Amino acid sequence: MTGRMTVRHVTRYQYSGPVTFGPHRLMLRPRDSHDLRLLDATLRLSPPAELRWIHDVFGNSIAIAEFAEDAAVLEIESTLRLERYPYVPPSMDIDADAATYPFIYASDDRRDLGPLRETHYPDPKGRLAEWAAGFVMAKGTDTLALLSDINDGIHQGFAYQARDEEGTQTPVETLERGSGTCRDFALLFIEAARHLGLGARFVSGYLYDPALDAGAEGAAVQGAGATHAWAEVFLPGAGWVEYDPTNGLIGSEALIRVAVTRDPAQAIPISGSFTGDAGGYLGMEVEVSVTLGDDGE
Repeated sequence: MTGRMTVRHVTRYQYSGPVTFGPHRLMLRPRDSHDLRLLDATLRLSPPAELRWIHDVFGNSIAIAEFAEDAAVLEIESTLRLERYPYVPPSMDIDADAATYPFIYASDDRRDLGPLRETHYPDPKGRLAEWAAGFVMAKGTDTLALLSDINDGIHQGFAYQARDEEGTQTPVETLERGSGTCRDFALLFIEAARHLGLGARFVSGYLYDPALDAGAEGAAVQGAGATHAWAEVFLPGAGWVEYDPTNGLIGSEALIRVAVTRDPAQAIPISGSFTGDAGGYLGMEVEVSVTLGDDGE
């Protein structure tokens, strides 16, 4: 599945009466890459806002929206037209020195990866470390097989459960509950990789699901119809390799990367504030569609 795609993402906040909106941070625009070309990106905001674009510490494109009008409804609509190129598996590209785990990153890679190789969440009883180590079969484990096993272990051993509440479970909570969202599973994979000394980061974006695209063919996937999350691991020679433990995918043209961060809390698609009656917030609605083809043609 390659070619042109259209992503439409609408977020609607409703209030009991007009409120004043503070600055909003929008992380909705992907970066061009060799595997994904951004043809067009539009943002429509109601009430209107002045947009200022910046790059965050990771190089992600961020729009800062400043609103001049009060309103009882805030609607943010993002439309992306993309060209997605074929995924190339990393098996033939990984450096020989990194093909077998454990391996040692080059000194520059170790320095640049820095906190991406360090665990971030408490594991007081060592349960997560033990779980991750359980995938290492013996000294000299094939690196790609190891990561594939962790990916499959989450996909097959945990139950996907959509959750409306904001935030992400800690990896230990996900282990204990045996269930979670795509963000929870991505974080569990990342922390497991970090426990093994590997550089890993969080990815936020979209997922193409043919079951939600009229006239398309293909197996249904979990996590579509909303923003999606997965992980990347840095492997010398292969670079950043994508792992989607929610669906058991290793790289895929169906994954549309928008932002990469160290931690899920840094990858919130829309964040901001309002001033008004604290009890006046009525709720939020999100609509996401990813379709093949170019709606601009």
